[in-house]
Amino acid sequence: MLDLPPSLSAQLPFYIGAALAYLLGSVPFGLVVTKAAGLDDIRKMGSGSIGATNVLRTGRKGLAAATLLLDGGKGTAAALLGFYFGGPDMAVIAAGFAVLGHVFPAWLKFKGGKGVATALGILLGLSPPAGLAACVTWLAVAALTRYSSVASLAALAASPFYAWYLGAPQQGQLMALVFVLSLWTHRTNIRRLLKGEESKIGWKKS
Repeated sequence: MLDLPPSLSAQLPFYIGAALAYLLGSVPFGLVVTKAAGLDDIRKMGSGSIGATNVLRTGRKGLAAATLLLDGGKGTAAALLGFYFGGPDMAVIAAGFAVLGHVFPAWLKFKGGKGVATALGILLGLSPPAGLAACVTWLAVAALTRYSSVASLAALAASPFYAWYLGAPQQGQLMALVFVLSLWTHRTNIRRLLKGEESKIGWKKS
């Protein structure tokens, strides 16, 4: 049996958990479901993202809903499995790496989605009340503005405060980092918003 140094043997489960969570998060469900439905490569349509919003631009609402649920589900699964096998610290690590896997999937040359559904999914797994509050925020802002990007940024910006308020500071710190990452993944959306060129929910690009 491999005799690892005490410090390494204690840390090894976290490295393994992080790697497995990354692999789970990197499954490109948007690409998988659209390919299975016989559509062209989703990365060549609309914004080029593999997320649910871009899948919606194909006009296939069912596929977009499936992508949303699967992308969110893999985040929730990573958090819950991390907690089950390693406790709260492992849950947070697994959750973070699941989001990184979605945004930077090795299978797609590290060019993935924006990570919103997966981010909301991890929060639902880590702190269900905070996750539900963030999802409600997304729905409310989306209904008011009809901009998916604005709703996503608003929900992720609010999520650290929901987590901290509900007594989950560690999860709040993670979601603050996720929000910073989301500013980068939404950089082109932010530029289009400032120019008044951002497309609204339900708009299909020709």
